[in-house]
Amino acid sequence: MNHFKGRHFQKDIILVAVGYYFKYSLSYRDIVKLLRDRGVSVHHTTVMRWVHHYGLIFKALWRRHQTAHTKSWRMDETYINVKGHWTYLYHAFDSNGLALDFELRKHRDYAAAYHFLKRLLTTNGRPERLVTDQYRATLKAVKYLIKQDYLSKSAHQCSKYRNNLIEQDHRFVKRHRVRSVSFQSIRTARVTLSGVEIVHAIRKRTRRELSLIGFSVVDELEVFLAAQPST
Repeated sequence: MNHFKGRHFQKDIILVAVGYYFKYSLSYRDIVKLLRDRGVSVHHTTVMRWVHHYGLIFKALWRRHQTAHTKSWRMDETYINVKGHWTYLYHAFDSNGLALDFELRKHRDYAAAYHFLKRLLTTNGRPERLVTDQYRATLKAVKYLIKQDYLSKSAHQCSKYRNNLIEQDHRFVKRHRVRSVSFQSIRTARVTLSGVEIVHAIRKRTRRELSLIGFSVVDELEVFLAAQPST
């Protein structure tokens, strides 16, 4: 599928705009200035529409083909401010630090934890170890999933120390928002964070497989899109 068909701007220009926005702590106007220095005139609202559109596409493509690399997983959540209200970004990683899944939810409660973990286990199978914190709602969700036979009781462990790996990624997401405009709705927060998470996941995978010398977010997105089968 050609995800750039019918666009007014060329694919390379769009990938530079969204790739740099998702990778670095830049605002839409920063991206406009970056493109202007390269002879491309574009309005910041156009960049915003690209970010929202391709954030969803990247997430759908990534989730369709993402699989667990190890059977030892970590799950945790962090808070994200959306228009003055706290929302919660759920994360799951394998023991190599590679992302398995993520989701932004309005509440940090049993329903949010249950639906996130159920999709994680349904998509990736049963882990040998699942480490979570001791938050009551999360423990309740894990207990019910064990009862439903999605997870074995012996696989679940509670350990704040072992979840330090996820805390590093939480800090990356928060740093990314330093210069960007605050989220104005849960929808725009979800699609924007999707792009940020996918680019970060690609970077971590590349770091494990190759040297980061010469890493290019645009080149990596090209490879990512080319690797997806036609639909």
